[in-house]
Amino acid sequence: MMPEALIEKSEKPRVVILGGGFAGLELAKALRRAPVQVVLIDRQNFHTFQPLLYQVATAGIEPSSILYPFRKIFDDQPNFYFRMAEAQSVDTDKQILETSIGYIEYDYLVIATGATTNFYGNAEIQKKAIAMKAVEDALALRNTILTNFEKALQIKDEIQLNSLMDFVIVGGGPTGVELAGALSELRKHVFPKDYPELNFVNMDIHLIQSGPQLLKGMSDQAASEAKEILEQAGVKLWLNCRVKSYDGFKVQLDTGESLCTRTLIWAAGVTGTFLDGLDRSMGTTGNRLKVDPYGRVQGYENVFAIGDIAAMSTEEHPEGYAMMAQPAIQQGKWLGKNFRRLLRNEDLQPFRYNDQGSMATIGRNKAVADLKVFGKTYKTQGFRAWFIWMFVHLMSLIGFRNRLVVFINWMWAYFTYDTGIRLIIGKKKENVPVEEVTEKTVV
Repeated sequence: MMPEALIEKSEKPRVVILGGGFAGLELAKALRRAPVQVVLIDRQNFHTFQPLLYQVATAGIEPSSILYPFRKIFDDQPNFYFRMAEAQSVDTDKQILETSIGYIEYDYLVIATGATTNFYGNAEIQKKAIAMKAVEDALALRNTILTNFEKALQIKDEIQLNSLMDFVIVGGGPTGVELAGALSELRKHVFPKDYPELNFVNMDIHLIQSGPQLLKGMSDQAASEAKEILEQAGVKLWLNCRVKSYDGFKVQLDTGESLCTRTLIWAAGVTGTFLDGLDRSMGTTGNRLKVDPYGRVQGYENVFAIGDIAAMSTEEHPEGYAMMAQPAIQQGKWLGKNFRRLLRNEDLQPFRYNDQGSMATIGRNKAVADLKVFGKTYKTQGFRAWFIWMFVHLMSLIGFRNRLVVFINWMWAYFTYDTGIRLIIGKKKENVPVEEVTEKTVV
């Protein structure tokens, strides 16, 4: 058997939280004064504010502005322990979690591993597309975009040039819509200044959505407004359309048409990651864990799941709550309170989701928001929605420094029509080399 991870022993019950996303983070905070030992396990040593990853990818803000070290967040929480490790399996009978640094005993295990990109079993697309789930993905996309334009300066062939300057985004949810809007702003205000030798009339932005409308889950009004804004910005929308294949150069659609690009951005869906050792029958089709109204994974007494990985079925949400930040944050806080009740031998309280609405920004002074206040829905678009979106996301960042830096970057970009972080540092996506491209069908 693997050695035990070195964590201080305690007479208090040990709560092991697997995953430091929104749900895991809020749970650890909620257990600050609880009579437990809190052990947080994550493969990274920092929390990522994922809603702003697209701005890192489009050179709007620095990556460090949306990251915050776990040890800094909890430096004054005496019952907190962090270990950077990757979970491998769990033995629920022995109450042992096996990780890359050794096994960890637990009294209560909370799985808050979030979700990963769902490529729907297409290995070719998974290998050659760029996802948007981690800061490494965002940096890879930024580097790829800028490198493509540097290469384009040396290209005369029209087909090769188009493949470098065109971008295809798959997925018409908030991430896809916000990426398309950000790229259109860069095409209009920034790239022509950086690369005056290139004709950005040739830069096409395609947004592919499998359903009939954008921003599924938001109101029809918000979806219609987003569609109109993107079309006015010159984004080419492909609704009721799916990607069949991508070879690093040509995107083949199920309509029989094809698009030419070296940059396919995949924002089409997410799926959970099943932890070995758990009963597979407790999983859903999206690899989420079935949990009861108290967060317990079905079939287990001391294993819980919260956030994106948890499929808490209700009458309104038969497949579980939406895999977004707000349900995860609320579940983390709620489970922290329930652990206190559990330790006092009190009845647990079922989860009640307070839907505060959703929003998406599509460019300068342009956003859509469906807000819910005291049970009433308020729909707004344009500058007001953009200002609300900006304020909510700014205040949701961890750390005063991060808020200040992001605010300065946003104000600089707003008044100068410029983003100052167009740096090529680190990895980029290399698909088909330019010199290997021959004539292909291009739409």
